[in-house]
Amino acid sequence: MIGCLFSGGKDSTLALHKVVDAGKRVDLLITMVTENEYSYMFHKPAVEFTHMQAEALGLRHMVSKTKGEKEAELSDLEDIIVKSGVSELITGAVASRYQKDRIETICARHEIKVISPLWGINPLDELREIASSFNAIVTHVAAEGFDQSFLGKRIDGDMIERLIKLQSKYKINMSFEGGEAESFVLDAPLFTKRIKIRKAHTVWDGQVGTYVIDDAELEVK
Repeated sequence: MIGCLFSGGKDSTLALHKVVDAGKRVDLLITMVTENEYSYMFHKPAVEFTHMQAEALGLRHMVSKTKGEKEAELSDLEDIIVKSGVSELITGAVASRYQKDRIETICARHEIKVISPLWGINPLDELREIASSFNAIVTHVAAEGFDQSFLGKRIDGDMIERLIKLQSKYKINMSFEGGEAESFVLDAPLFTKRIKIRKAHTVWDGQVGTYVIDDAELEVK
C-alpha cells in the first residue's frame, strides 16, 4: 500500500501527482496537524482543509495531531506511519535534508520504501509546473522581501517573476524550502472538485504574515 505524507501544499500535492503519473496507485493521505506554527517538520497554514483535498482526490485520509515539539514530533509521525500500514511513503521533500533524513530513518526502521520524486528538482522548474496546471496559493510568508501582497495570491507567471527578483536580491529558495513561504492547493489535475474559498483574512505583523482561510467549500469542476 502506498501512502503520501500530505500537507496540502504545492510540494506534497505535486509529488503525489508525479507518482500517479508514473503509473502507481496511491491509497492513502497522511496529514500531521501541528500546534507549533514554527515546526521544523510540518506545514501549518490551512492544513485543517486537507480533508477537502482528500475528498477531491477520492483518497482515504488519516490525520494525527502533534504539539510540534522538536524531535518529539518525530515520534508522533512514526506512530501514524506505522499505524497506517503503508509499505511505501511519498514525500514532497525538495531540498531539506532535515526533513528527508528523519523521514527516511523512520521508514528504514519499519522497512518502508520512501519515494521523493521532487528531490533535487530545480525550483524554477517546479514553480512553472505548478503554475501551468495547479491552482496553488501562498498562505504564509516569513522572509525578507516578502510582503502582505503575496498572501492569498496564486502561484502563476507573475508570481514567478516576482520570486525570481527576490531570489536575485535576497537569495531566497524559490521552492520555499528555507521557510520563506507556504502554500495550499485549491485545484489540481487529479482533483474531481475544486476548493472555493468563501471567507478568509490576512494576519500581518510587518514581517511575517498568514492568509487564514475561515470557510471553504468544494464545488464541481
